[in-house]
Amino acid sequence: MSHILTLNSGSSSLKFALYPLAGADALDTLSPRYRGKFSGLNGGTPKLTLQDGEGTPMEVDMGELPEQLELPGATARLLSWLDDLPNLSLAVVGHRVVHGGRAYHRPVVLTPEITATLRGFESLAPLHQPFCLAPVAPLAERYPELPQVACFDTAFHADQPEVARQFALPREMTARGLIRYGFHGLSYYYINQVLPHHLGDAPRERVIVAHLGNGASLCAIRNGTSVASTMGFTAIEGMPMGTRSGNLDPGLVLHLIQQEGMSVEEVTELLYKRSGLLGVSGISGDMRELLDSPAEEAREAVELYAYRAVREIGSLAAALGGLDQLVFTAGIGERAGPVREAICRGCEWLGLELDPEANRHDASRISTAGSRVGAWVIPTDEERMIAWYSARLVGQA
Repeated sequence: MSHILTLNSGSSSLKFALYPLAGADALDTLSPRYRGKFSGLNGGTPKLTLQDGEGTPMEVDMGELPEQLELPGATARLLSWLDDLPNLSLAVVGHRVVHGGRAYHRPVVLTPEITATLRGFESLAPLHQPFCLAPVAPLAERYPELPQVACFDTAFHADQPEVARQFALPREMTARGLIRYGFHGLSYYYINQVLPHHLGDAPRERVIVAHLGNGASLCAIRNGTSVASTMGFTAIEGMPMGTRSGNLDPGLVLHLIQQEGMSVEEVTELLYKRSGLLGVSGISGDMRELLDSPAEEAREAVELYAYRAVREIGSLAAALGGLDQLVFTAGIGERAGPVREAICRGCEWLGLELDPEANRHDASRISTAGSRVGAWVIPTDEERMIAWYSARLVGQA
């Protein structure tokens, strides 16, 4: 049976999913056969989890995991396991690739030349791009005829107005690609596709989607098209995240280097790995732990997170000229009711009226029937989006 393999590889994890090709002609008929994840790679404690298509945990034998496991080793174990599955063949592999630069606005079938071009964007996303592309070569060596597709996190935002993408820098710098790209595009693509199913006849001309996870961003969508987003040139801009700082005064970064004597590498580690919820709380970058903690520092971190989200929503609502619907998605957005409540309370001035009971139960609609702005909880599915795009691009759907 032919399948679509999706890969989402990062600095410490490798997420994968396997979809039967049958049903790939429509997004809502795509259903995974397996979903899995290697976590704790590249210096952590390796762990492998696997679920069937219904979300039931499964036991899987990919060999005993060593105390240390790098991404190439995890990729090799996955491919060997796939080879051993009976009656299985791969039709296409879809990769989540964080950055497409200015060159790639839609998914693309990878060639050696395109892959080399994408590696040239590693300086734009140094903590993501190298890992996204790492499985491409071993897959090509093992299955030389198998098409591989790159699906870009930046692509959804490529049609934003130029004024929304431009920094106030000299024009020659803008021409070199120093612009706001935006990220989490595969998640926004998915929510945009399934939104009509959830909203029915409710107005959806002006929508803000809040992708709130360990990485967090928000996107303003007008009539299905991204018009503004909180992330820009890098995936550090915008609101605070699990360990990333979000927006800072650029002068503060200069101060750290010039007055505090920090190196570029030290500042990079500070802003990407020691800030955000972890930095403010001093406890954890995991929202679940902070919500369970009695510490005042944890409360302050959660409060700052929600406050900054509300400010970003205000900015995006201005870009839209108003707001019809607010959608929460990703790990925090889908499961952290207290965070959603704090954000919705901060948006009452927009006409949003929260239904506390619906919010406590993670209902699909968490605003009252009379609320002028609707508030929704819609699970995202980046892997399904990758599978759908990949099958369509190579003519398999």
